[in-house]
Amino acid sequence: MNRPCAVTTYAGPAGDHNNRAMQCSILVGEALAGRLEVPNVIVGKLREADPRWWDIELERARSSLQLMARQIDKVMAEGLKPVSALTRCAVALATVPVVVRHRPDAVVVWLDAHADLNSPDTTTTGYLGGLALSGPLGWWDSGLGAGLNTSQAVLVGIRDVESAEQAHIQAGQVAVVPVGVGLTDRLTEVVNARPVYLHLDCDVLEPGIVETEYQVAEGLTLEELHDCVAVLAESEVVGVELGEFEGPAASDAEDLVEALAPLLA
Repeated sequence: MNRPCAVTTYAGPAGDHNNRAMQCSILVGEALAGRLEVPNVIVGKLREADPRWWDIELERARSSLQLMARQIDKVMAEGLKPVSALTRCAVALATVPVVVRHRPDAVVVWLDAHADLNSPDTTTTGYLGGLALSGPLGWWDSGLGAGLNTSQAVLVGIRDVESAEQAHIQAGQVAVVPVGVGLTDRLTEVVNARPVYLHLDCDVLEPGIVETEYQVAEGLTLEELHDCVAVLAESEVVGVELGEFEGPAASDAEDLVEALAPLLA
């Protein structure tokens, strides 16, 4: 059953190395709201990036992330489908626990060049975004909730994986769907008709399609992204979030949203 969508744009801090995603999430939010013909609710305000270790960044962002969690909770409590433009993938620390609380039957499909499965004990960079999925999985306590089971997490398109993350993957704790031949067939098999919540990090795309902080070769084209999305749209779509977009043009945001059209129908 299709439900009306509610668009939320997060414009606050989330472990940023620069200000670009805080400035450009607005473009994605406007493109989403325009396509869906609904208002764009903006949460948080730009705060000058000052890169620090993950715990300092988390505390700096906490009040804004809590506002985001409350907004997604409100949207879902009203029976609406959350469609969110994020700044950084670390905002998922706030959104995903809310989604799985409302929809414990949903699988979170995580499209990203990175696994984001590090924990405070394993991170070598201290980057908050590298802990973005492990928090909702309950592998460390972010203070923003958890509740996502490993059987409900699917990594798609990862190509830049650290050794500690690889150990989790090799142990079979999280399903992985690689870029390449058979991607959509494998994705269909792993999702297995379960309800879907999509998290999209723009660096899952081939470098140069849109601007992102990280450029990792051998990513998806927009056409391949559309094909993945079309497969996911065969299931019930619980919600969508996308982040790590650094612009610079509104037309780039519109192209990105166009690729997600099957999920936004």
